[in-house]
Amino acid sequence: MAKKTTTTSTTRAARSAAKPAARTTVTEVEVVEEKAGATWEAGVAILTALLLVVAILMVDYELGTSYGGGVFFK
Repeated sequence: MAKKTTTTSTTRAARSAAKPAARTTVTEVEVVEEKAGATWEAGVAILTALLLVVAILMVDYELGTSYGGGVFFK
C-alpha cells in the first residue's frame, strides 16, 4: 500500500498573517412569519390535480361510449 505524505510550504508567520485583522460585524435579521392560509402554489397544485382527474374521466368516457372499454363508463 502506498504511503500518504503531505507537505505544506507555509510557515507559521505566513499563516498568522493570513488571518483577518479585525472581527466582522454581525447584522441582526428580523424574522418575518408567513401568513396562514393557502398560497397560490397550493391553489395551482389543487387545480392541476382536479384537471388531471377530469381528463382521466373524459378519456374513460370516450373509451366507454366509442369502444365499450371504459372503466367507469360503458
